[in-house]
Amino acid sequence: MPDIDSLTAEERFAPAVPPRAEPYPLKGCAGLDWGMQSRLARVFRPATGRTVMLAIDHGYFQGPTTGLERVDLSIVPLLPYADALMTTRGIVRSTIPPGASPPIVLRASGGPSILRELSDEQIAVSMEDAARLNAAAVAVQVFIGGEHETQSVHNMTRLVDQGQRYGIPVLAVTAVGRELTRDARYLRLATRICAELGAHVVKTYYCAEDFDTVTAACPVPVVMAGGKKLPELEALTMAYRAIAEGAAGVDMGRNIFQSEHPAAMIQAVGAIVHELAKPQSAFDRYLTPAGGQRQQEEQR
Repeated sequence: MPDIDSLTAEERFAPAVPPRAEPYPLKGCAGLDWGMQSRLARVFRPATGRTVMLAIDHGYFQGPTTGLERVDLSIVPLLPYADALMTTRGIVRSTIPPGASPPIVLRASGGPSILRELSDEQIAVSMEDAARLNAAAVAVQVFIGGEHETQSVHNMTRLVDQGQRYGIPVLAVTAVGRELTRDARYLRLATRICAELGAHVVKTYYCAEDFDTVTAACPVPVVMAGGKKLPELEALTMAYRAIAEGAAGVDMGRNIFQSEHPAAMIQAVGAIVHELAKPQSAFDRYLTPAGGQRQQEEQR
């Protein structure tokens, strides 16, 4: 069939309009391949450039953590509120519905349990299997200052090399260790090493002083780790401060799934991360749906 020729060549070819090239505007993304940028755009919401990641990978070293005994009952109902889910391939294949919306950040390192030296990890997932599971990224522990520091760094760099071939980003989880002083000086060291050696995203803890220097010195996005369970308002305040000081999102586990009302909590966290809600406002949102839920439970 002949082309429609009612439009002029100038209208169709628009020679006066410069070609558009729009890389995903996430920190550190400009030099990445399209597949990498596309996967990161699944993890970090394009409208805000930030993420609410739900971490449920605790079982890979400490077994059925409180709140994760039945992932199908406690976590699957939360998936509509998460931008990404950090978990293991065993949980993905056994429990996560294939039609669930959040992309998977796949735990790719492991080895020792809580009964042994945690820094003695190896790569535990091939990049081929990560691709087979349609992972948006893989996560690896990097124990800066730990007994097996060099080995954990090598785990990360091997995954970065493999990820470059497959177009799968690597998230480095650092500042992990029982006896580390997690101040800004140490966090700058740990996050910068991970970024310098190729990590596309770094997850680390928040520190009350000079956290903005940690995010400023890291050339890739920093995602705040939730850490130990805190009272809800404290956890929301920590998330708010981290975002205000340059974090590109949060990766919370216990502070969501161990909350009295996990669905209300993850939505409150989302209000802080994506709407920049103040901590008290987000806490009020937490209380409102939670109060309604309590009332419904009492009526039953």
